[in-house]
Amino acid sequence: MKFIAEIDVMPLKEILDPQGKAVKLGLSNLGITGVQDVRIGKHIVLELEAQNQSEAESKADGACKKLLANVIMEGYKCTVKSI
Repeated sequence: MKFIAEIDVMPLKEILDPQGKAVKLGLSNLGITGVQDVRIGKHIVLELEAQNQSEAESKADGACKKLLANVIMEGYKCTVKSI
């Protein structure tokens, strides 16, 4: 079966996000006010083959832990759907 895994990787709240701070400053410089905070992350979409939902979730989770997210500095959320 084919599955789509949608993964969002974000820096942990305790970790400084210099890219987010730069975007917040840029928004302010453009006159866009009221922005309290900006955090920049990644959105990743995997199309994968697996025997069932559980196997697909396991493959996606393994990819996150081993490659897609630095689990020391980033958290991730993974949603898997069959297609």
